Amino acid sequence: MAVGMAGIVEIDDALLRVHIEDMFSDYVHSIDDDRIEAWPEYFTETGFYQIISREGFEAGHAIGVLHCDGRGMMKDRVKAMREANIFEPHCYCHVMERPRLHRNSADTYSARTNFIVNRTMQNGDMETYACGKYLDLIDVSGDTPRFRRRIVVLDSRRIDILLVYPL
Repeated sequence: MAVGMAGIVEIDDALLRVHIEDMFSDYVHSIDDDRIEAWPEYFTETGFYQIISREGFEAGHAIGVLHCDGRGMMKDRVKAMREANIFEPHCYCHVMERPRLHRNSADTYSARTNFIVNRTMQNGDMETYACGKYLDLIDVSGDTPRFRRRIVVLDSRRIDILLVYPL
């Protein structure tokens, strides 16, 4: 175990780091490649997912722009997106920095990862859609790392009404 700046315990298991970083990459690739049905499987059964503005996060607000408490809610979100929601087709391209990982216990790590999401519309228009940070609690007790909690903190409080896919 290594102690980094500010006395924070950092991850020193290189193979575990690779597994966690691969999970992060696979997560965004499943969204970017429209394999959204895989999204809930990156979470524990009771996993928590939230998108919130930086302003709301810093103020301690409990509710953000999107909130899923448990894998069941995430699966319902995917089903609604596929069957009920009507929106202009578009795709995302996530760009992430390497996560900063910290060991909390034998079975959990926390992470902070900055990201940018570019969105391309059907007509070819592209824009920076979202920018912010992922704040994660990762369960490593099983064969595969999974999110216990993923909070997506957006730098801007201006959220496009076309927030369909998770970030």
